[in-house]
Amino acid sequence: MREKLLTFGNDFLIETDGGTPAFKVDGKALRVRDTIQFRDQQGRPLYRVTERLLRLKETMVIERDGRKIASIQKALVTPLRDRFTVRVEGGSPLHVQGNIFEHEYTITRDGARVATVSKRWFRVRDTYGVEVMPGEDDAFVLAVTAAVDSIRSRG
Repeated sequence: MREKLLTFGNDFLIETDGGTPAFKVDGKALRVRDTIQFRDQQGRPLYRVTERLLRLKETMVIERDGRKIASIQKALVTPLRDRFTVRVEGGSPLHVQGNIFEHEYTITRDGARVATVSKRWFRVRDTYGVEVMPGEDDAFVLAVTAAVDSIRSRG
């Protein structure tokens, strides 16, 4: 993912490590809230990430087919590292922890790694990678990463 491109109002592609386009991202700055739409290569909608306003803690919500499937919030107290909680509807929560600002963090579920986000793998300054573990939903993990990045860029 390209860091500078993951701002609202921009469209971009997410590529595999081999450079093949994997997902299209449509970022729209709306009047009431910001939205990021993840689509497959045929343009079919997969996930939509939206901002929820008027909350004590900033919240991003991930929807699929018009249904809320997860919400992401930053922990109020972060003494050593940034932490986010992803509440998944009908499933175990995900935990995001590490240096969010530098794009060096992990996403875990029940103590097992779901994904690793890192800039270390790239020489291009504004690029970072997301390694998703086998068996996980790549698009959903990228939607979580986009939501975390959006909250990080505002705070």
